[in-house]
Amino acid sequence: MSWRQVKMPVYWMAVMLLIGVVQVATAVQFEVKDGKTNITCILADLSINFSVSYNVSSKMELATFVLPSEAVTNINKSSCGVENTTAPVLAIQFGSNHSLSIHFARNNTRYEVAELVMSYNLSDKIIFPNASENGTKTVSTNKTAVLAENDTVYKCMNPHLIRMDNANATFHDIRLEAYLKQSNFSQKVSTCSEDITPTSAPAPVTTTAPVPAPVPDPPVVQYSVNRSSEPCLLAKVGLQMNITYTTKDGKNGSYVFNIESKGVTVDGNCTNTTAYLSLSTGSIDLRFNFTLNSSLEVFYLDGVSLSTGLPADANDTHFEAANSSLNYMQTNVHKSFKCNSKQTLQITDPFTVNTYHLQVQAFNSDNTFASAVECSLDENGMLVPIVVGAALAGLVLIVLIAYLIGRKRSHAGYQTI
Repeated sequence: MSWRQVKMPVYWMAVMLLIGVVQVATAVQFEVKDGKTNITCILADLSINFSVSYNVSSKMELATFVLPSEAVTNINKSSCGVENTTAPVLAIQFGSNHSLSIHFARNNTRYEVAELVMSYNLSDKIIFPNASENGTKTVSTNKTAVLAENDTVYKCMNPHLIRMDNANATFHDIRLEAYLKQSNFSQKVSTCSEDITPTSAPAPVTTTAPVPAPVPDPPVVQYSVNRSSEPCLLAKVGLQMNITYTTKDGKNGSYVFNIESKGVTVDGNCTNTTAYLSLSTGSIDLRFNFTLNSSLEVFYLDGVSLSTGLPADANDTHFEAANSSLNYMQTNVHKSFKCNSKQTLQITDPFTVNTYHLQVQAFNSDNTFASAVECSLDENGMLVPIVVGAALAGLVLIVLIAYLIGRKRSHAGYQTI
């Protein structure tokens, strides 16, 4: 078996610049050939963004990195397979003992990525600074949703997120084909669902710019995370994401979307001092990290991370943001934090989270919320009705006193002149 790794030619970069399509060329091409016949069985142009959650002391951190251009095929683990016996595998190694293996399978009509396996080395202090553990961890999934018809190339320009436990791999701008019958990609293309634009009736011609429809308030959903079959994190909240991005023509765009109640996978875990809630869909991965300060007997939200796709007019249609040094919702242990008002949490410069009708309690051991600590927004919101009520009460008192004085004078009668 032989292999090669080819970067994008310089002349093609020049052509892209001339036509105004300026993008960072991150794709790396891999090829796997059969050692006996020298026939190519796998071709792949891959651009991948990785994000991995790992422990630092008693906190969870998020490491983000990309598949580097120096990545190479592992010739000892890549294979074209044997018909009806073993399946083709593309094994990639990169960095300090990190690897990614793509296992294929097929039937009479289509082929697919049957399993994705990733190994990452926590001893790599450049990617995982201050990691509490060392050594290599391995995660995998057989839920990739990467499939194509036989004798076609799988193509996906928009971000396609694949989750593997605490690690995510976001594929974008890729071409991938297995079981090839020639030395190059097939002419026919199977397009991923993320690249398919829903059909709609032609829009009427208008001379004014369309006004985006306002995003409604998100649905309020209750989430629960268990530890050893007992709840350790309860949350009831409506969540709305707000992202500012740069468009292809250099302008500022705004992307606002809600976390809906359907189609969301809920996950999480708790230790004695940390707890996290993970919400994910086909293109969204959202995570909230809570920390317990045992000496002060308080818990608080200290980290939020988001991975998602952006609209087609974005200069980069993949968005990732994380902040692990927050201090929101600080509350005494054995109490819950409550905020019915709309609350805006600034996570990073381009990314904020709006919460609606929020109530959360971390490190809980019951199925119900404890007594609540109200947020300042709710307290300030109560000032208006209190002031109005006090003013009305004062007005009523003044009218009553005036009435009594007038009534007393009316009973005094006439005095002799």
